[in-house]
Amino acid sequence: MKRRVSFSLPVTVVVLAIIYIYFSTIFVFIDGWFGLMSSPGILNAVVFTAVAFMSVFSYAVAILMDAGRVPFTFMPDIEDSSNPVHEIKRKGGDLRYCQKCSHFKPPRAHHCRVCKRCVLRMDHHCIWISNCVGHANYKVFFVFVVYAVIACIYSLVLLVGSLTVDPQKHELNNGDSFRTIYVISGLLLVPLSVALGVLLGWHVYLILQNKTTIEFHEGVRAMWLAEKEGHVYKHPYDVGTYENLTMVLGPSISCWVCPTSGHIGSGLRFRTAYDAPFICAAKL
Repeated sequence: MKRRVSFSLPVTVVVLAIIYIYFSTIFVFIDGWFGLMSSPGILNAVVFTAVAFMSVFSYAVAILMDAGRVPFTFMPDIEDSSNPVHEIKRKGGDLRYCQKCSHFKPPRAHHCRVCKRCVLRMDHHCIWISNCVGHANYKVFFVFVVYAVIACIYSLVLLVGSLTVDPQKHELNNGDSFRTIYVISGLLLVPLSVALGVLLGWHVYLILQNKTTIEFHEGVRAMWLAEKEGHVYKHPYDVGTYENLTMVLGPSISCWVCPTSGHIGSGLRFRTAYDAPFICAAKL
């Protein structure tokens, strides 16, 4: 489902940074290292363009795709014996009801103050895509981060490599303008590679545990309360490493790096550790 998109300064900054890094990589780093019209130059330009294209495409889909809306007709079925997990309020023990949206919230859904609505399996609101990251676009967001990390590291390697080829001749031919391009690119690529690498590692951890960022923070509190009462806390949606991966990224390994999400279902119910081991449906 697509959503309405308005102007966003952070998104504009990201787009400008992508354009700058792409043209610098192709016409400065690759050309300076291999020569753009040489066989290695053409090969690297094609590969980097493909990675950049997938990154931009995933980024656009993450922006345009709705994160997942809670149907107004949703009502929790507390008598459903096949659904043993019903999330309740932290205080009072009642079923989760959003006062702002005036309807019940399914498991893993949360209200976003920025979007001003409840989002299915909400992870967080990201200003860099001007959108929530939730049930419908989480995989697309993750795939974008993967390609962005690859593109940044690839560009950084090409930057360093181009500087190692006869530095004196390189400096003589290029002059101050190219030196400025190298400095700006380095100031962009180094922090971006680190920040996106940390973000990727964080979400790999979350996927392996089948958690969202919100559930991680809630789980810390739940673990503390369980230990206080002498119990052992287990995240209810952690069904095993491989099953967690397939629930988030899809059943086919070949599609894990594709920005598609046709496997996710409605987002109103998810398979839990309490389900029967032979239940195949992860969600309805």
